[in-house]
Amino acid sequence: MPIKIKSDLPACSILENENIFIMTENRAITQEIRPLKVAIVNLMPTRETTETQLLRLLGNTPLQVEISLVRMENHEFKNTSADYLEKFYIPSSEVFKHRYDGMIITGAPVEQIPFEQVDYWSELCSIMDYAKENVFSTLHLCWGAFAGLYHHHNVSKIPLDKKLFGIFMNQRTTLNDPLLRGFDDTFPIPQSRHTTLREEDIIVRPDLTILARSEEAGVTLIKSNDNRQVFMTGHLEYDTNTLANEYWRDKAKELPIDLPKNYFPNNNANLPPSSYWRSTAHLFFANWLNYYVYQETPYDFT
Repeated sequence: MPIKIKSDLPACSILENENIFIMTENRAITQEIRPLKVAIVNLMPTRETTETQLLRLLGNTPLQVEISLVRMENHEFKNTSADYLEKFYIPSSEVFKHRYDGMIITGAPVEQIPFEQVDYWSELCSIMDYAKENVFSTLHLCWGAFAGLYHHHNVSKIPLDKKLFGIFMNQRTTLNDPLLRGFDDTFPIPQSRHTTLREEDIIVRPDLTILARSEEAGVTLIKSNDNRQVFMTGHLEYDTNTLANEYWRDKAKELPIDLPKNYFPNNNANLPPSSYWRSTAHLFFANWLNYYVYQETPYDFT
């Protein structure tokens, strides 16, 4: 089944060319079905790219999904025009007027800043508090995961000596959780971050369960025991070339950056990389939508 988005959203034509099943609002209203309502709080500077990445994964399931893109009101966006945000995004204050089946909170390039110093921190905390009672499952990605663990569970982020950058293999720590149904025993997740978590800070929380960890990347996947919060420290939504683009961007800025691990063939940045996490990404998002959102939400919100 398709994702329901505005017909002139730039991601629409990209996904159509990839044969991702999308549906505009005009076609959707003729169907006798209540789509899942999913809000995406997009904090990434590469806003259009992130939209496309997430919509591609949400669109590859048997469920019809209606998307609301959410922007922070107390933040000046330097990489996206005001017209674009006004046309395709709802302001964060609009979130509190609705209930959602699911929510995704993305990463953000502010991980080396204390949470309380991020200009939209209080705004995001209000959204996270609202989601706890009015959203059936919220998926927190990368910085969004660190923010959610800190706000909801008082788990602090730990700075790394240098950026964790590349594709890292993970081991599942449970066999029976629906979120990992169909997963291999080991699976890859792209990582691009300057902070990490202490496992001992998580295992003392009786309301949290670790689902996956990595020898190199640490704890990578956590959930609340009621399945209403999922925290992933990496970026399964990344495209094949996303890490390459980050690498060459930082090189051009003369920033200290190592080659992403386990990514370029023969560690040669001049050779094109290939994705070996795409199937894991599609399975993860399909499992989240099906088992943690669709199976839990009522047909009638009232």
